[in-house]
Amino acid sequence: MPPAGWEAAADRAVARGRALDRWLPLLDSPLSRAGAVVGTAIGFTWGFLWSTGRIRRHRGRDGTVLYVFRGMPSWTFPRGGVCVGSCYLTATNDGARVLRHELVHARQWRRYGMLMPLLYQLSGRNPIRNRFEIEAGLADGNYIPRRRAAEALTP
Repeated sequence: MPPAGWEAAADRAVARGRALDRWLPLLDSPLSRAGAVVGTAIGFTWGFLWSTGRIRRHRGRDGTVLYVFRGMPSWTFPRGGVCVGSCYLTATNDGARVLRHELVHARQWRRYGMLMPLLYQLSGRNPIRNRFEIEAGLADGNYIPRRRAAEALTP
């Protein structure tokens, strides 16, 4: 269960991140997209090396493509899975809501390129304070209970 007042902390984390973005050059540029391609190549390599499950292509409503590598050993990724470029590496955590969450991370990779791993680390491991997890949807990422997320959205 998230701590009391987490919504305000999450809002502050997103606001801090957006303020930082104003100082970052070349977001959503050919250079950042090239960085996302490099990240995807790294994700493909890691996924091909360790995936024992079916590899599939998942397309979001906006056309964003996510390559899902299932059957990864748990030591090859943190938490329930990891998005590297346009690759999602997981053992079995690939339900519809999780894939929606990971599609946001793939779009974040496209926006930030190879800055993404550094900026993600600087945002911290606590998902309730990590702007990238918040923007991707804490409930869809299984960081907060779905019922709690619905209550937070109702006025």
